[in-house]
Amino acid sequence: MNSKAIALLATVVLAGCTMIPEYQRPPMPVPGSYGVEQPGVTEAPAAPELAWQDFFPDGDLKSIIALALENNRDLRVAALNVERAAAFYRIQRGELLPAVGVGAFGEKVRIPEKLTESGEADYSERYSVNLGISAWELDFFGRIRSLAAASLAQFLATEHAQRAAGISIISAVSQSYLAMAADQENLLIAQSTLAALERSSELIRRSHDLGIATGLELHQVQSQVEAARASVAAFRGAVAVDRNFLDLVVGARVPAELLPEGLEALGEMKEISAGLPSEVLLERPDILATEQQLIAANANIGAARAAFFPRVTLTSSLGTLDTSVSGLFESGTRTWNFVPQILAPIFAGGSLRANLRATEASRDIAVAEYEQAIQTAFAEVSNALTLRATLLEQEAAQRALVEELEMTYRLSEARYKAGIDGYLGVLVAERAVNEARRAYVAVRLARQSNLVELYSVLGGGL
Repeated sequence: MNSKAIALLATVVLAGCTMIPEYQRPPMPVPGSYGVEQPGVTEAPAAPELAWQDFFPDGDLKSIIALALENNRDLRVAALNVERAAAFYRIQRGELLPAVGVGAFGEKVRIPEKLTESGEADYSERYSVNLGISAWELDFFGRIRSLAAASLAQFLATEHAQRAAGISIISAVSQSYLAMAADQENLLIAQSTLAALERSSELIRRSHDLGIATGLELHQVQSQVEAARASVAAFRGAVAVDRNFLDLVVGARVPAELLPEGLEALGEMKEISAGLPSEVLLERPDILATEQQLIAANANIGAARAAFFPRVTLTSSLGTLDTSVSGLFESGTRTWNFVPQILAPIFAGGSLRANLRATEASRDIAVAEYEQAIQTAFAEVSNALTLRATLLEQEAAQRALVEELEMTYRLSEARYKAGIDGYLGVLVAERAVNEARRAYVAVRLARQSNLVELYSVLGGGL
């Protein structure tokens, strides 16, 4: 061993430091901006600054989210994982301190006749009480501290993962709630359409009986009635499925009075700013959890390096020893022992070096996973921002289309009543209006779901 190595070893021993490589956060593997304009939201708060109670305007939805945060089993598992990781950290940290214990020992031995001078059996007794330390490792090279640092990072990772799980639950509940509101609104549209068609069918039937309407017109309107009845049944089933899924996500039966009646009553969610990737993405709880996993992998390298150096353990005790229990605490019975032990690796078949390479590979894997998490988050935010602008345009265009088709329907109905056109024109116009209304519901659902998605991928929620 040369002089430089001896000096380094002395420094490590005297300073009591670890051999963990200096941690440096990997550079951002994504552009500095999302490349999507955010008009009108530059003054809006960032998602992590906006609590979910302030983001969602609907009181019923807030109540359901609160119910989910209390009952959802995935979130409950995440909380228990935090408790378990905290316990593991306390266990690992506790190894830095000596474990002091007390023990009592008693022994009575019969000595056979052949082994005594008197030729008669004899008895030997010995009793002791000791207070001491058993196999306490003196962490000169930072092996235990490295493991404790890794355990702490794992604990912090589970805390961030719990927060990420909470955000996912909030997003899933609100998305399910919006989907149910949209299906409920489509059901109301289908029921209104069915009622109107049934009235029209009755009028056409009467006109047919009077010889005014043709049989073709009667069958045309009746086919539309059956199609509307099928739509009502389909959306009623969709609402029931939405209800079941909402109960599953929440983890409890959602009270009927909290269920949505349509999208109209939900109100508008708060505007949020996406900020810069370096400011927002690095604060996402899932990315923070991934970074803590990287820090833990980096700390494990320190433990693997320390395994090349001697391990020093200490066992010692202080107590009393006597041939009778009654004399244990009398003068002259004090006893002690001091057993230091040094175990230095000489030949381990290459396992120590292989273990070091394995921990370094684990660290490199964690770096790649961290970078991948950032790239995934960047793509999620970019996609949500891109959709936000296009969905606003789609909603405005679809609203205008519904208004135009409603006017076409009213004109077609007026021309039919005036005897200018047949009833087929009315049915065609009514079908177009209903399809446009359902498309309008779909684009409004997509826009509100996009806002929830953007809020979630930007790290808002808890």
